[in-house]
Amino acid sequence: MHPQLKSRCPLSLKTVCSVRHRSYNEGIDFLGGFILYTVFVQIELVLLLFLCIFSWIAGVKASRLLYSRNRERMHRKASKLLFWSWFLAVPAAAIGGVAFWMQQSFDPLFWQDRLFIHAPLVLLPIAGIWLMAVPKLWKLRKMTGSQADPADIEASSLDASVYQKAAEPGLVVPFQIMALGALTALYFALVPPIPFQWIAIAVPAALFLAASAGLWWRHALRCKQIGKLEVYTVPALWKRALTMTGVLAVCAAAIAFLIDYGMKNSHLPAELNMASGVAEYGNGTSTADMSTHQHHMSVGGMNTTTGSKAKLVSVTDLTGPRTGTPDRQFTLTAQKQTVQLSSGKMVDAWTYNGQIPGTELRMKEGELVEVTLVNQDIEQGVTLHWHGLDVPNAEDGVAGATQNAVMPGETYTYRFRAEQVGTFWYHSHQVSQEAVNKGLFGALIVEPKEPKVSAPVQAERQAEQGQPAQSVQPARLQEKDITVLTHVWKNAGFALGASDTVERMTIAPGTPVRMRLINTDDWVTQKYTLVGTHFEVAAIDGTSLNKPDVLANTHLELTTGGRYDITFVMPEHPVFLSVGGKQDLGVFMTPDGQGDIPVIPATVPFNALHYGQKAATPFDENSKFTREFTMILDNKLGFYNGNFDFLYTLNGEVFPNTPMFMVKEGDLVKTTIVNRGSVEHPMHLHGHHVLVLSHNGKPSTGTPWWSDTLDVRPGDTYEVAFIANNPGLWMDHCHNLTHAAAGMTMHLMYEGITTPFSVGSSTHNHPE
Repeated sequence: MHPQLKSRCPLSLKTVCSVRHRSYNEGIDFLGGFILYTVFVQIELVLLLFLCIFSWIAGVKASRLLYSRNRERMHRKASKLLFWSWFLAVPAAAIGGVAFWMQQSFDPLFWQDRLFIHAPLVLLPIAGIWLMAVPKLWKLRKMTGSQADPADIEASSLDASVYQKAAEPGLVVPFQIMALGALTALYFALVPPIPFQWIAIAVPAALFLAASAGLWWRHALRCKQIGKLEVYTVPALWKRALTMTGVLAVCAAAIAFLIDYGMKNSHLPAELNMASGVAEYGNGTSTADMSTHQHHMSVGGMNTTTGSKAKLVSVTDLTGPRTGTPDRQFTLTAQKQTVQLSSGKMVDAWTYNGQIPGTELRMKEGELVEVTLVNQDIEQGVTLHWHGLDVPNAEDGVAGATQNAVMPGETYTYRFRAEQVGTFWYHSHQVSQEAVNKGLFGALIVEPKEPKVSAPVQAERQAEQGQPAQSVQPARLQEKDITVLTHVWKNAGFALGASDTVERMTIAPGTPVRMRLINTDDWVTQKYTLVGTHFEVAAIDGTSLNKPDVLANTHLELTTGGRYDITFVMPEHPVFLSVGGKQDLGVFMTPDGQGDIPVIPATVPFNALHYGQKAATPFDENSKFTREFTMILDNKLGFYNGNFDFLYTLNGEVFPNTPMFMVKEGDLVKTTIVNRGSVEHPMHLHGHHVLVLSHNGKPSTGTPWWSDTLDVRPGDTYEVAFIANNPGLWMDHCHNLTHAAAGMTMHLMYEGITTPFSVGSSTHNHPE
């Protein structure tokens, strides 16, 4: 073995086994809540749908008991309804069980509506069936249980009193209320009243009660009318069909009216200021709809939002240095280009500088950077957003919030100091979902002021052991720096930038290697597996980790927009970075250009919550927070901009009705993020990195974990915090850009900040 490699990786079998065991336990713990919650949610939805359909069938059967023409049919139908009573009780009990189990396992935000709304809507009607309908069915079954010859019409006929028993509302209506209850519970499952407020359920609950009362009245009236008859005659089929058609026509007309009303009232304004929304000030306080924040303007120079004499500041004033010679200058030209991938496939792309990904921007810590954006022919317009790099607000590159979109033939210049060392990326924040999908992105790397080199560990160990200085080898090895951007190209599939085959590299044994993993895909959690060596996760989202642990047989799952830096020392045998668990896509590194791609072993997921060692942070979970917010991620059926869709919501709303979290400069802000929905959401806060305090109630015990794109899976609860030290109007949105385009976006707004920019169909600005 190479001497430098041997000294760098002195792992015993016991140590390796310990690492694997710990990684396995942490990986299972990491996935457990996500899997359990997803299973519970899916089971409840299936049960509600099942119960809705079959209770409706049972309700129809109960109503049609009255149409039995002889004793034998009445007896048989009553027996079948008794079976349906058992048949409906099982899913109803299971729905109640799911609500109870969730109450035992999760935070109240996950189960309040299920326990207090869903469960009663199915358990009370099933109790009504068993306490009211079932005894009447047994009695009716007994009354019609004569074994008379069916051919004897007189013996098998029924008198009016039997029909009156079959028409009693206590026998029929509980089955129909069961159908209404299941339907109402399904509605609340698909349109959850979150944040949970009793007033939010008032209208659907009132409709349910009114419909139940109406059904009882109708069947009570029918029963009374039959009781007045000496002989009851079953209505002709055409009369019953005509009545049913009339009922369905009324229901269809009501549904059509509601759909038309919802579509018309969901259209977004032609022009809307990005500071629109309901302002929330933390700790449970909020305002009514503030319309546009900057409209809370001055009365005699007073900021009426804060009540202070401070003047309002426009985002256009929050710029990077306007003077001084830049240390780095770049020009990025946005243009359409047909690009060839390594396999020969052709991609019709939107590019920066005619290539995919765009030119890699490298700079050093503290340097003044100037980037000129030129739009050559992208009709939709472009911007440059520096994902994860906390630049001044005016340089953030969000169309409609911090600037206008750069249209064809126009240019725009960004200037900022690169204050953070790490791995970042840039992309257009104008029609983002389409722009990033088609290729308007690239890597941005901020290197430390001094070049990162590694002295041979063997020499360091000799020095630590007190050996003579002359015995310490003076050689220093330059780190091999590899950027890996993963992307899915339309009609071409997965690729590492423009390479959709295995990239091969020759790296000398003993060379320190840093691989910068960047996931640019929309709605793809990318899997990376390093095979052939132990490794460390050196950084997350551009922030270095403290004393990272050595990992083995562990894969990394990287959310959309997220970044991992992994490091290792090149061994004397091949190493393969597999992307997506594939052997035909990744980076194959060898010491001599020879060898075969290794088999990918079974692995467990990486969990950052307990990784590495603790270190001092400006605040922690025990700090006193100035502002505390709750962000609830969920799904609901609804209308958005004229379309009926499955919406992704923030605190129950979509933009522009999502909350706007208000802070002051210097505030210590804590946010609890809860995902009640059915899919994951990589939440990206612009202009700030948040410190992860806990995940699903378990505190962070490892290295300080700072993130700008946090993957929040179904069933997850994260507590995060940050210092409000970068004034402006900052987007906070799901970086599954399909979700953001459908309204899953909100803002972090500093008090006293305004913006002159707007979005909407009458403007060129469409940030998502």
